[in-house]
Amino acid sequence: MYKAHREAHKTESVGWLRAAVLGANDGIISVASLVVGVAASGASQKNILLAGVAGLVAGAMSMAAGEYVSVQSQADTESADIERERRELREQPENELAELTAIYVGRGLDQSLAQQVAEQLMSGDALLAHARDELGITETLRARPVQAAFASAISFTVGAVVPIVVVVLAPAGRVIAISSVTALFTLAGLGATAAYVGGAPAGKGAIRVAFWGALAMGLTAGIGKLFGTVV
Repeated sequence: MYKAHREAHKTESVGWLRAAVLGANDGIISVASLVVGVAASGASQKNILLAGVAGLVAGAMSMAAGEYVSVQSQADTESADIERERRELREQPENELAELTAIYVGRGLDQSLAQQVAEQLMSGDALLAHARDELGITETLRARPVQAAFASAISFTVGAVVPIVVVVLAPAGRVIAISSVTALFTLAGLGATAAYVGGAPAGKGAIRVAFWGALAMGLTAGIGKLFGTVV
């Protein structure tokens, strides 16, 4: 008896991994930069911690809200497209059969076989067949706004906790140095992990993420120093 062979591909983990790493990177870069900038202005450790916690809460909520609005818009579009397909299947089944047949012809089947495949699939769940092959919508890839919002907020928070912990534990006079080094090492680790799991060179992933983190912290430190001097 034939048994289907299930292959594991790197692309299967790229979607969720990308979202998780992006959220954590945002948390680390945003809050570490904020902490470094406020520390460079000469603020007390208590005020640095307060700014960091405020940045964590504001950033997590901003990530959640932005992700929800974006994914909800996608979900609305998907729902509208599926509803239109449902109506067209009810009112113009012949046209929909021709559309599905043309899709399979475009993928390499001859006209006769493509029509047989289309007829077979439409005799079962026609809407599912059109959603998958005409619209590119599957249950696995359906937009889930609430899930996306929670995932973004949680991943941002996990990343932002790193610089917060550093502020709590670091000596008052070394917050900038320890926060910067810790953030860069964490960012490099995340970048390397994401690249490795995705099948890309880990070193390039680490350097790319660490570079942008260093740039962000350097700029905010300069601004904090400037405003601290002026004030």
